[in-house]
Amino acid sequence: MAKKGIKRGKTLPIAHWSHSSLMAFLRNPLAWYKRYVELIYDAPSSPAGVVGRAAHVALQHYYSGLPKEDALALGVEFLRAVPDFEINFGRAGKTKKTRAAKRAGMEREYLQATGFYLERPPRHRVLGIEVKATAKVVGLSLPLKAVSDLVVESRVERGALDIIDHKFVDSFSPAREGKALFVLQALFNYYTVKEQFGKPVRRFVVYECKKSKNADGRAQLRRYVIDFKECAQEFVVFHRLLKDATKEIARTRVYLPNPSDMFEGENSFDIYRLGLLEEDPTQ
Repeated sequence: MAKKGIKRGKTLPIAHWSHSSLMAFLRNPLAWYKRYVELIYDAPSSPAGVVGRAAHVALQHYYSGLPKEDALALGVEFLRAVPDFEINFGRAGKTKKTRAAKRAGMEREYLQATGFYLERPPRHRVLGIEVKATAKVVGLSLPLKAVSDLVVESRVERGALDIIDHKFVDSFSPAREGKALFVLQALFNYYTVKEQFGKPVRRFVVYECKKSKNADGRAQLRRYVIDFKECAQEFVVFHRLLKDATKEIARTRVYLPNPSDMFEGENSFDIYRLGLLEEDPTQ
């Protein structure tokens, strides 16, 4: 039996899907509604998230042509400029002294992790840095939006592109499951880069950089490669998931919290408990 599509003229609450938006909706619909429909961005970032953003700033400048030392310094500048109220310090945030100690630890972690990466940085013929793009995809009601850390010339197919993504982690993703964790993100980047550059996109390459030093001397970088020529089934599932998610947000519904969400569970439950959003947000 054919599935019913979205009724013509039905107003959707968002203008596009992104990887972060889709994952937020799947994890915690009420937190998603607050952030992506009401556009309320008051949830503080984790210290690890801020460190990761600072590292991305450094790599952005490094691949733009700055020397390693200057790129590292700009990342430190970014890190120090983030105000305390934008960071979820947890128990370390009770006093000014403990917050200062936590921030010092974050800076050390940033310098160590980014230093590991820049010891032997992967080399690429870079065509784009922090590429923000939107793409309309045949069969999908909403456009897709993504940011690609680097867009580079592919090393395996002449005239094609590879997308490079950097992640700074406490531990590497499991070798077997790691690639599966990145496929969904990869497909958002695939469509947007293809639209932006007008060239075939061959691979999505993830570099995970472990922030703590490996005691056994193993490499601090691990690479995961997704070859889009081997992802026929993943493309099918991706389209089905986007269509189903779009139908979900199009229907009249009550958004319920997910208290078990380790990132925003408590916040979403408070929103629900206090009735800060209307019971029927789509009306």
